[in-house]
Amino acid sequence: MAKRNLTRRQKWRIEKIQEERSARANRRGERAEETLLGGDLGPEQEGLVIAHFGVQVDVEVLEGEDRGQVRRCHRRANLPALVTGDRVVWRADNQQSGVIVALQPRRTELYRPDHRGQLKPVAANVDRLVIVFAPLPQPHRNLIDRYLVAAEQAGLEPLLVLNKADLLAQPEHAQIRGWLDDYAALGYRTLCLSADSGNGLDQLREELRGHVNVFVGQSGVGKSSLINALLPDADLRVGALSEMTGKGTHTTTTARLFHFPAGGDLIDSPGIREFGLTHISHADLLEGFIEFRPFLGHCRFRDCQHVHEPGCALLDAVASGAISAGRMESYRHIRGSLTED
Repeated sequence: MAKRNLTRRQKWRIEKIQEERSARANRRGERAEETLLGGDLGPEQEGLVIAHFGVQVDVEVLEGEDRGQVRRCHRRANLPALVTGDRVVWRADNQQSGVIVALQPRRTELYRPDHRGQLKPVAANVDRLVIVFAPLPQPHRNLIDRYLVAAEQAGLEPLLVLNKADLLAQPEHAQIRGWLDDYAALGYRTLCLSADSGNGLDQLREELRGHVNVFVGQSGVGKSSLINALLPDADLRVGALSEMTGKGTHTTTTARLFHFPAGGDLIDSPGIREFGLTHISHADLLEGFIEFRPFLGHCRFRDCQHVHEPGCALLDAVASGAISAGRMESYRHIRGSLTED
């Protein structure tokens, strides 16, 4: 059967009908919501999403006598997906819960691809990405560099935290301290500490103050242990390393937001072993390696792939020591994993 060609007016009428149907469905949903909640909703007020549980979220009250209390809220069907850190407008019911009626504009968004490769937001309104790694489980510079590229793309300030620093005395882990020095030389903020002994925790507290931070890193590097040390009342479950694989066990199942007594917030995200960057372009990836920037656009060939081409400014920088061979190899590894557009 031949495909029917619609006129512009017919297309307009179809779109108009679809919009009207959608609006009616939203109104029916709102009426059903109010009926379900007894029709007794309070005035609109601002709130902060501090945890996410499927279709429900925990909202911290930001106004009035109940300021600081937490309400379990439903999201109206016409709203986009919510994440921890979102600022919302909500209305309380008479059962110590409520309904979110609007999402406030986000200053920043942190995404990661899900298992299907679809981008999924994991946190909002964050300004610092705290990248935690440790001698155990075995760290990979490539994963750290992925986090750094992600921070650059999201407009977040990265903070590199090496936990379990006492293990650096073992010969097999000696090179890892050198990694931290390399990143510091690039201008990144770095810390070396131990959640178990408490060494370096005061410096970390000072770094986190006044920021909305999100912790990321491999499972088992000690993110939950660090948070328990910084906020004893949080009482997060700590997972031991798997004896079979040496990899961490996942202990955090949802992103949660915690307040520091001296100021600043922390969002603890589910532990992930991989951080895909398949959604970014080659140009974005190059920009994500900050030491590459002075050399971009100076290659002899416009379509230089930075592999073995003569006159490649990046390869010349590697030869001169301006760019480390390790970072160049990391860039190539990440680029090889990108989906071609």
